[in-house]
Amino acid sequence: MGKTAIYPGSFDPFTNGHLDIVRKAAEIFDRVWIVIGVNSDKRRSFPADRMAEAICQTLASQGITNCEVVIWEGLVAEFARVQGSQYMIRGLRNNMDYNYEENVASVNKLINPELEYVYFRSNNVAVSSTMVKELHSYGKDVSLFVPAAVLPLLEQ
Repeated sequence: MGKTAIYPGSFDPFTNGHLDIVRKAAEIFDRVWIVIGVNSDKRRSFPADRMAEAICQTLASQGITNCEVVIWEGLVAEFARVQGSQYMIRGLRNNMDYNYEENVASVNKLINPELEYVYFRSNNVAVSSTMVKELHSYGKDVSLFVPAAVLPLLEQ
């Protein structure tokens, strides 16, 4: 079966920073699940199914063939258990991200003790979904910050 990992997030929207992390994970793991988490208490800016399609198009255009995109409405630690994955991928831009992720990792380890976290340092430390949405709301060009397949979702 090989080593599998999950890379969860809201990906609202999926950015070039996310793509950077996916590329790194895809080089190391045999299979990577990109898990779009859906939290019923939070309103998404972009529909999860449309974002999943855009991510799939992005992966295809980049020649990344060992990743699969799914939408999950439960706990990501449970998704990892269901898929038999022992690794969770997280991207870090700075020490604040690390501190936040370590707190989440502690909770996820209570749910799934076999889950190990693997951190990748992002090459795009300034890029975040929040930044992209804010710049776009002010009419700024965000084409340098998101994959080409994601850009049309922002224009709708």
